[in-house]
Amino acid sequence: MTLKVYCDRMSQPSRAILIFCKMNGIEFEEITINILKGEQHTPEYKVINPMCQVPTIVDGDFTLFESHAILIYLSCKYPGVASHWYPSDLIERAKVHSVLDWHHANLRRGSVGVIINNVMLPLNGVPSNPQAAEEAEKTLEKALTVLETFWLKDGPFLVGRSQPSIADLNLVSEVMELDQLLSKELRDRILSPYKKVLQWVEDTKSATAPHFEEIHGVLFKTGKELREQLASQSGKNE
Repeated sequence: MTLKVYCDRMSQPSRAILIFCKMNGIEFEEITINILKGEQHTPEYKVINPMCQVPTIVDGDFTLFESHAILIYLSCKYPGVASHWYPSDLIERAKVHSVLDWHHANLRRGSVGVIINNVMLPLNGVPSNPQAAEEAEKTLEKALTVLETFWLKDGPFLVGRSQPSIADLNLVSEVMELDQLLSKELRDRILSPYKKVLQWVEDTKSATAPHFEEIHGVLFKTGKELREQLASQSGKNE
């Protein structure tokens, strides 16, 4: 039975799953759940994922959500998956787990907060909370500093690895969301100080070509449209 992947290519963790499957030749059916239209809250999807989030996989009678868990499951199930994605060595695997655990409470928390306050709220005509926006940016900058000075200090990929792991896919998708949705001014101010992070993004793109660009195509297109819409709104408010 074909693996089903319920996802939205505008979702950072969804993109990580899709790139992984394509890189490893895993056959799957992609079922789009449009999160901007609220399709994750439909009664039909709640039966599949009561958390009302993407991604979710259905593999026969087994349903699984949470992107880190999905990537670990797929790495272990399919024998053709290259070992660098999820190392068999206990110590190397533990290192990958450590950055995955760090991800949600740090980089993801800061990234989501910055995008909500600087993109999603303005698009919906809701005033941003200056204090919340400032706190989110501080959280993000702290996370990017740790990414730059610790997780990337020993090699081109996370935790000193010479090839990308499942952790690289998750984290790089987070950074790409910032790169594509934020205004040029804000993007440059937040991301440009982190040279290792920017090089790591480029290295990951190269290591996962051509699937990286393909899977991010929706984000590239939508990001351009949203930035233009925000710029237009800002001009009208001046």
